[in-house]
Amino acid sequence: MRRTERYPVEGANSLWHIYKTVPFWKVAKNFLVIQTARYTPFLPMKNWLFRHFLGMKIGKHSSFALMVMPDVMFPERIQVGENTVIGYNTTILAHEYLIEEYRLGDVSIGDRVMIGANSTILPGIKIGDGAIVSAATLVHKDVPAGAFVGGNPMKIIYTAEEMGDRQAKS
Repeated sequence: MRRTERYPVEGANSLWHIYKTVPFWKVAKNFLVIQTARYTPFLPMKNWLFRHFLGMKIGKHSSFALMVMPDVMFPERIQVGENTVIGYNTTILAHEYLIEEYRLGDVSIGDRVMIGANSTILPGIKIGDGAIVSAATLVHKDVPAGAFVGGNPMKIIYTAEEMGDRQAKS
């Protein structure tokens, strides 16, 4: 189960109530910062923009490929460990607006994690240290440390223990 806080709304769908949940100017500023970072090839500059303007926690030597899309409304709820790679066009969400409620959840990505291109990480997810997320994966539940996962919906392809067994046999 994902770790999210649930907020019910009355009347129109929750997205219609967006500026009751997050200030317009915050969204506008975040949008401009994220769009600048998405197109810049300078990795240290991306990390600086994400840390200083969005409040994201990013470890040393972590890399965001071109077109990565962090959450535009609640980026401060995203934490990325050290020496991690976030692949091309990956989306990291810390919110989801539904018909009768919206949900917020922290996203924690560990150290030495590899996230393949075109993946989507949903709110309230923890990805453990040393995990590998295959390209085009919908990460809808936690990923154990050292695991290799992939697919839509995501499935564990092998765990760190199984990988250790494979290496020992070869």
